[in-house]
Amino acid sequence: MALIVQKYGGTSVADPDRIRAVAEHVAFTKRHGDDVVVVVSAMGKATDNLLKLANDVSRTQPGREMDMLLTTGERVSMALLCMALADVGVDAMSFTGSQVGIITDTVHMKAKILEVKGDRVREALAAGKVCVVAGFQGISTAKEITTLGRGGSDTTAVALAAALDADSCEIYTDVTGVFTADPRIVPQARKLQHVNFDEMLEMAGAGSKVLALRSVEFARNHNVPLHVRSSFTWEHGTWVTSQEPSMEDPIISGVVTDISEAKVTVVAVPDRPGISAALFEPLAGANVNVDMIVQNTSHDGTTDISFTMPKADVAAASAIVERVAAEVGARGVEHDAEIAKISLVGAGMKTSPGIAAKMFRVLADEGINIQMISTSTIRISVVTPVADLERASRALHSAFGLDSGQAYSAPLPERK
Repeated sequence: MALIVQKYGGTSVADPDRIRAVAEHVAFTKRHGDDVVVVVSAMGKATDNLLKLANDVSRTQPGREMDMLLTTGERVSMALLCMALADVGVDAMSFTGSQVGIITDTVHMKAKILEVKGDRVREALAAGKVCVVAGFQGISTAKEITTLGRGGSDTTAVALAAALDADSCEIYTDVTGVFTADPRIVPQARKLQHVNFDEMLEMAGAGSKVLALRSVEFARNHNVPLHVRSSFTWEHGTWVTSQEPSMEDPIISGVVTDISEAKVTVVAVPDRPGISAALFEPLAGANVNVDMIVQNTSHDGTTDISFTMPKADVAAASAIVERVAAEVGARGVEHDAEIAKISLVGAGMKTSPGIAAKMFRVLADEGINIQMISTSTIRISVVTPVADLERASRALHSAFGLDSGQAYSAPLPERK
């Protein structure tokens, strides 16, 4: 008998029909002899609707009260799924994040999990029940309700799987697995059978929305095998494990695209020690997640510093950057929201020189200008104008031999 944690995203429980379909699948798993813990997201656009409601009611939105509001979405899903399971003869019990002992830090809206106790889940499993847990939430060390930020239900599921020593964690979503590219942008994209943790971490960090970055970090740190699957087809998807790629695997696993970031350039900064610290320390203090950073060569005692960050953080960051620029005597601050980040990811890069050169040549032949470059051992990322995103992605996908030979034909998920 195995213990399986199954996570169902918002589209998987979007309406009564989808909830009943999920209940049937959970029942199928249970009747085949496995213990099941289910983690659910809020139904469909429920979280977006709650955010809109908050915006309609108030311009002042304390983090504590926003967390109290937003956690209600998952509580609705978990209760309804338990009712649907009762209809198909499965004894199930629902739990909030605080009830299962998901302990977080005290940062509202972006809390990090510190510990998962899980005692009530273990007791319910021992009694033969299916446990349905509300994702995206926990309770802080100050005994306040907290939410885990975007992708928090993935993180909940993996953290529970690690704490319960589960055999695997199945992430059910609206796509059938991890693809070599976003099929909406590259129609020739194909599904990967296997990705290792390091590659998936780079993909998630580069902007892939299939799995939340923190959930992959949890899975790698605790060696929890992940299986990304579709709740619409129930077919086998993509396994994400610690297994290293074989010699037959391609050098590049995927082309990852991201249009969620903006670029900020602080122009003509005095080139002296401490300037970068003066800029990035207050941004870190405001929980602004800076991604790529480029500092130009100094000319006449000044330099330009460019960096990218999520568009959602621009409002919080702008005042900080403007203040620091004035304090250090910079000429000004420039913003560019019309950028795209395009990344090549593949474990084979470690032993294959020339990947960057080939990437740059492909983009040059397409007449695409590169604004920024960032690399790791198994990833190369470039920033280009957003208008060039599709052309660049398709050219790179073809150049590195990733095309499937046919257009992806399954229903495509909505852009989020």
